Amino acid sequence: MKTDSRVAIITGGGRGIGRGIALAFAKEGADIVIGDIRFQKAREVAKEIKALGRGALPLKVDVTKNGQVNDMVEKTFDEFGRIDILVNNAGIISKTYVKDMDEKSWDAVISVNLKGTFLCSKAVIPYMIKQRSGKIINISSIAGKRGSVGLAHYCASKFGVIGFTQSLALELAEYNINVNAICPGILETYMWTDVLTPWRAKKEGLPEEEAWQKTIDAIPLGRPQMPEDIGRMAVFLASEDARNLTGQAINVCGGLYL
Repeated sequence: MKTDSRVAIITGGGRGIGRGIALAFAKEGADIVIGDIRFQKAREVAKEIKALGRGALPLKVDVTKNGQVNDMVEKTFDEFGRIDILVNNAGIISKTYVKDMDEKSWDAVISVNLKGTFLCSKAVIPYMIKQRSGKIINISSIAGKRGSVGLAHYCASKFGVIGFTQSLALELAEYNINVNAICPGILETYMWTDVLTPWRAKKEGLPEEEAWQKTIDAIPLGRPQMPEDIGRMAVFLASEDARNLTGQAINVCGGLYL
């Protein structure tokens, strides 16, 4: 599943799933652009990628800002001369009931998770059409396939990513551009360690370690997923082995959602 000499943009690539995806592509021979609002984190991942012998360009970008997104794409083309892969990974989460949710919280989650996916995809499309090839991979979630208490805004954004993926796949098929989504399950990333697990622990009156273990116990395979698992799926979707896959939303969740 080599991606030799191809160029991949990974948004939110400075940590967690994004870092896992960036390193997975680099190990398969791709040059990587790490777009992240946390520039220092992007630089750290770029250093790791360069140590693997691949090109890396860290960029500070807010995916909700059209000008910054277009600047990221232009700098990618200026640096590497092509754009083959886009992974829309940047995302945020918060936990609150709808009755307590303010408009600012709703707008923030929808803007990063859904609008950001739209803006980044739109920016790379002209380059991919000109090449008559490309892979767009959107990171949704199993929360994009079923609702969850306290996550109405997050679920809405991730359901939206799947709908966007299906529509864009149909629009771009004639140009030999594949568009797919990955739906991760439970990963020990900051979304779980900093937001979801503390919320569950507080709600159920449990120590955070016990709340996390209860979450893991619900996974049929009995283990959380790792950023590397999502990275391997992304590499597969960008490979020739997946050339006839488009418009799909593939679960990587240990059987938690079937």
